[in-house]
Amino acid sequence: MSLPHAILTALLEKPSSGLELTRRFDRSIGYFWSATHQQIYRELGKLEADGLIRALPSQQPARGQKKSYEVLPAGRAELARWTAASQDPKPHRDTLLLRLRAAAVVGTAGLEADLRRHLELHERQLAEYREIEKRDFPPGRDGTEDRLRHLVLRAGIDLETFWTQWLRRAVADVAELPGPEPTR
Repeated sequence: MSLPHAILTALLEKPSSGLELTRRFDRSIGYFWSATHQQIYRELGKLEADGLIRALPSQQPARGQKKSYEVLPAGRAELARWTAASQDPKPHRDTLLLRLRAAAVVGTAGLEADLRRHLELHERQLAEYREIEKRDFPPGRDGTEDRLRHLVLRAGIDLETFWTQWLRRAVADVAELPGPEPTR
């Protein structure tokens, strides 16, 4: 996924200003595609220059007034083209896994504590996703948009479930290892 497509998606859901988009990214899209305030504003400018979005006419003078944007037909068409296109999965890169591999040759000092910290972070994220699911997807909400959004949330829940299970096993395995070995 690319940032322009994330922004087009968010704007089709609801026309918004850059600040509103940043807040919405922090509360939803940002769980799986993050962007800074500056990145969002830079991308809004490009999307507008490319004729994919436009600033909505303001009711008040523009000076100091935040601009809200909406998607133009060309933007909707671009998002539809991108959504329909095939894309291969990206290789997974995770520094924690690399650090575990490195610990095999330099020792495990500090590793168990960091694994426990990661476990706590993933448990918190899982709890947050489950709360969102309970709040936003009660039984009976099964329209197309709801089902697709719920699928995205379920991906987050399933990934966090995987990580919490794996980290519990990793913590237990590392705890059973003998003390740190000297570096080679």
